[in-house]
Amino acid sequence: MRKATYLLMIIATLVTMYGCQKKSTDQKSPAVDNTEKKPTEADSTVYGKCVAGAMSSMEILNAAGDTVQVMLEGEQVRADVQGGIFEGDKMAIVGTHADGSLYARKVINLTSLMGKWTSLDKNFDMKEDGVVVSHISAESKPYTSWKIFNGKLLLSRDTFEVLNLGPDSLVLENQKGIYVYKRQK
Repeated sequence: MRKATYLLMIIATLVTMYGCQKKSTDQKSPAVDNTEKKPTEADSTVYGKCVAGAMSSMEILNAAGDTVQVMLEGEQVRADVQGGIFEGDKMAIVGTHADGSLYARKVINLTSLMGKWTSLDKNFDMKEDGVVVSHISAESKPYTSWKIFNGKLLLSRDTFEVLNLGPDSLVLENQKGIYVYKRQK
């Protein structure tokens, strides 16, 4: 009886194994796309050169050559201005359009953002053409590019909120923490 049970178990195992093998070779599984899909999102940032600035508004000249009125303060808006407002500087603005004007929520002075920045573990130069040059050869993940997208700073693959941009300091924040940089001359 014991031999019969043992023999029956071996036959059942072989039939199961053969059935699984037959299925896997006869049926073709559909190709699986493992690439990460990111939603395509438009950049809502308005870019331009500052042609006039005041306490509550500024004017920029956009790439199309149009002068755009930008309101910095209003009944429901007070813009977060980083890097200052200086005539001739390149600006990035995120806000809402109403009554023929742009009401800014965030203004980043791109001219002030460019330059050499250093911290305890980073030392890089943000150039006008969107290139970042690292000055630490042993850095494990150096930044190689930068841009503003929807009012946030993208340094290579990292996305940051610009908390403070002054003449000699840059404070960035993302989900991993707050990063403080000093301007290097």
